[in-house]
Amino acid sequence: MEYVLMTDSDSDLPYELKVKYDIPVVYMPYALDGKEYFDDLGQTIDHKTYFDKMRAGATPVTSALNEATYLDYFEPILKEKDLLFIAFSSQLSCTLQAVASAREKLLKKYPERKFIVVDTLSISAPQTLLVLKAHEMYMNGAPIEEVAQWLEDNKLRAHGWFTVDDLKYLKRGGRISAAAATFGTMLDLKPMLTESREGKLVAVDKVRGRRKAITYLVDKAVEYVDDPTESMGIILHSDAMEDATRLKELLQGKFPEMDIRIYPLGPVIGAHAGPGVISFCFIGKERTI
Repeated sequence: MEYVLMTDSDSDLPYELKVKYDIPVVYMPYALDGKEYFDDLGQTIDHKTYFDKMRAGATPVTSALNEATYLDYFEPILKEKDLLFIAFSSQLSCTLQAVASAREKLLKKYPERKFIVVDTLSISAPQTLLVLKAHEMYMNGAPIEEVAQWLEDNKLRAHGWFTVDDLKYLKRGGRISAAAATFGTMLDLKPMLTESREGKLVAVDKVRGRRKAITYLVDKAVEYVDDPTESMGIILHSDAMEDATRLKELLQGKFPEMDIRIYPLGPVIGAHAGPGVISFCFIGKERTI
């Protein structure tokens, strides 16, 4: 191919799919127990170990890459080929500013190259689903402009619906107040979150109890899934395999034709939401929130 299709690890692209499809990935940084790591999709620190550390009191901190690091990732590619970079939402970090700055510098240095950046307005598995559809087009020989346009036209069809198990992690990250966390814990309230049209993670509802939260995820899939065979569905979990398996069983009852897979949540959303997250992600009708 005349160009390279690339993404970042905030997509939570499963490592097995990265290897299978040979997709280059920019590894995003985080700190744990005072040491800096890069999210290499669970290779240095496996996902269970990461969430066990959080349960034991560790407080991971996420951060953004700078322009110089992006230059190091992008320039070796642009020396040889054009580049399509599929990025996580600009509304969740200042990272895309560094990407834009690196792109501007590199296009001045390599004016013959095409370098397209797509802001997916997603993070985690919804971003992965867009990457995988784009990669399918890429492997079928679609030119860089056609793939980028498909992403722009379809990115609001990528859904992620989430719930958390313990409100203390949202409280610690400033997502909810201490009073709301205390009150919610007493009543066993589970917030329901999604990725909005603006590319933000927003709380849209709350239900009482884990079982109702899982049912809510199924209901949202029924509401928004358009063609169950268009793409796989991804269940994400942060060390909550039992609930993930139950969710899969319920979803398969609704969508027997859909390829539904269970994968671990990565350290970025995991740092803010903690162990026990359960999510369903898919491509369907456009987001309405």
